[in-house]
Amino acid sequence: MIRFFLRLFGLALVAVALVTIVLDGTQTIAASAWSTTPLGQYWYQISPTSLNITQAAIQRHVNPVLWDPVLLTLLVQPVWVVAGPLGFLLLWLGERRWSRRRPEFV
Repeated sequence: MIRFFLRLFGLALVAVALVTIVLDGTQTIAASAWSTTPLGQYWYQISPTSLNITQAAIQRHVNPVLWDPVLLTLLVQPVWVVAGPLGFLLLWLGERRWSRRRPEFV
């Protein structure tokens, strides 16, 4: 059951990555210059309140170092740079068969 959700979420992330790479590609062609939209900008456009709440919660209750160098680095990357590899990782984890038996050597 968990493998199903891993594959489903992985496929959704790969689809988001593909859509955003096409959007960035069309913006690049239209502007005749390299143009990408960072993950943080999309998040801010969708829900600025949740972005601010997440930042405050991580800095106050988890660790401020986690926000500034780690998550901030991800938020300035294009969406397809973050969502694509994460989606493929989840697809790989969802497809992987975990064997409980020890392998037998012949």
